[in-house]
Amino acid sequence: MGNPIEYDPNELVKLKERCEIIFNADPSQYLTEPSIIRFLKAFKNVDDSFAAILKCNQWRKDYGVETISPTSCPEVNAELNTGKVELLRHRDRHGRPMIMLRVRHHKVAERNKEVLTKCMVYILESACKKCNEDVIDNVCVLFDMRKFSLASMDYEFVKTLIWLLSTRYPERLGVCLIINAPMVFQGCWAIIRPMLSDITAQKVVFINDDMALANYLCPDALPENPFEEVS
Repeated sequence: MGNPIEYDPNELVKLKERCEIIFNADPSQYLTEPSIIRFLKAFKNVDDSFAAILKCNQWRKDYGVETISPTSCPEVNAELNTGKVELLRHRDRHGRPMIMLRVRHHKVAERNKEVLTKCMVYILESACKKCNEDVIDNVCVLFDMRKFSLASMDYEFVKTLIWLLSTRYPERLGVCLIINAPMVFQGCWAIIRPMLSDITAQKVVFINDDMALANYLCPDALPENPFEEVS
């Protein structure tokens, strides 16, 4: 899984001092110290981290992140009802909230990218709110690859998801489990892998049996067995 990303405590002090100025001027932009640390880990230096925080805060305001919910956005509710993405009740063995994506319910020709993106933002927000930052501040993303076909392979949305996780939710991805991927996905992965940083790629694990899955979570924590045949 790679080594944990470290940061320079002196750089953190400088970044917090810069953030304090904007937080005092606009309390709505306030970020917790763990959030500031995540940006510093992702963007490495004070200048880039501070710029990324400002961009993220502006995006959250413009996108209306806090207002997105199944009740206020019927299109998000409809997307959730497809079963293609779900925030699970249980956590993985490290205490991470788990997000399940069932690729068989996704068809590129039928999807609305904007609606799907809004739905994913809602799920990420909900998962992050479940994190206990004193214990663990990242999430486990699971891809249930049963019945995968090229009709489900959405490179455009993969790019969007990578963008969200790298710039708007940096260091929130703890591990990504790709479960029961068929042979045809190998060609897709060869295209996806160069889109990822080496650090992110180290968080991606291909799971092919129950024993491997049990290293990351209790199988009973899943709503269904990802190795059983589906119609």
